[in-house]
Amino acid sequence: MGGAGPGQYDTAAKRWAGVGPYYAMFPTDFADRVVRHYTKEGDTVLDPFAGRGTSIFSAAVQGRSGIGIEVSPVGWVYTRTKLAPAGKQAVSNRIRELDTQAGRFLREAEAMPEFFHHCYSPRVQQFLLAARKHLDWRGDRVDRTLMALLLVYLHGKRGGALSNQMRQAKSMAPDYAVRWWKDRQLAPPDVDPVDFLTRRLEWRYAKGRPSTAKCWVYLRDSVERLPELKRELREGKFKPVRLLLTSPPYYGVTNYHYDQWLRLWLLGGAPNARRPAGAGDHRDKFENLEKYRRLLVRVFEGASALLDKKSSVYVRTDRRELTRDVTNEILRTTFPGRRIRVKEQPFQRPTQTSLFGDASVKAGEVDFIISGS
Repeated sequence: MGGAGPGQYDTAAKRWAGVGPYYAMFPTDFADRVVRHYTKEGDTVLDPFAGRGTSIFSAAVQGRSGIGIEVSPVGWVYTRTKLAPAGKQAVSNRIRELDTQAGRFLREAEAMPEFFHHCYSPRVQQFLLAARKHLDWRGDRVDRTLMALLLVYLHGKRGGALSNQMRQAKSMAPDYAVRWWKDRQLAPPDVDPVDFLTRRLEWRYAKGRPSTAKCWVYLRDSVERLPELKRELREGKFKPVRLLLTSPPYYGVTNYHYDQWLRLWLLGGAPNARRPAGAGDHRDKFENLEKYRRLLVRVFEGASALLDKKSSVYVRTDRRELTRDVTNEILRTTFPGRRIRVKEQPFQRPTQTSLFGDASVKAGEVDFIISGS
């Protein structure tokens, strides 16, 4: 909210584009350039690994339709919200309604695991429990918008979030976080959640709400949803996709549950970082190479059925050998006879991953590009 350069947040689209800190996310200016270069107004853009919806939002604010599929409810809430946020006054009223209900959660807050008592003040804990219980983020636009803002500020820099000092993009392991806070004698900050959220609400809405083209965003697994979309394309629900713009999960790096366990708790999940039973292969860390390869094959084959003959494909992925080679192989098999241009993207400045000591991803990223005719 502070320290921005001139013009960085001077439109509604710019203020809403960044909703949702997400690990290994597209930079917004990158998505804007790719959408602008490879499509025209009225075209359709597909992202089967939508994350926080950067590519879909970029398409929507530039007059393109977007189709996004995301397996994580955290990313889905971010995407749906930035595409169609509720009115500011309705969200403000909902914040106050929740605050009147928060006091009923005193006993439940006291019974929470140790992590929560070191992470949040009692008042914040009670407010979060009220939000977890009462916000219908799947079905109600006002509730979803408030939930998105809560997810954004659920953890991060002390004073800039509701929590004690934490990373913003990724959740910390509970035991590690508690030890870290104790070693530094860091108590949870005394935050008034109503005042805190209202001030963030004023900033977010200061330029209004973004104007967006029609988009479809699904909280589903792309392996299951893409074949259904093929049938819907034949039925005329949307036009053939002109640009496939995506960044698949990185092999051995992305962990959809562990990285976001605290935000998933607020959406109704368990109050710990353990992987829930029955979560499926695509909601965990990708460490089985054959399962990873099978996922990419099925998703890219499913996506290719939605493209027309003049479509472009733009895939950004990890430069490390396994992820890079598997992606390259599958793209060449899925799009035989198409020229694939490879563009290296070494990290030019400290990134979210390198700043916190994840040396394994310092090599950077690589783009695979198939230009439409």
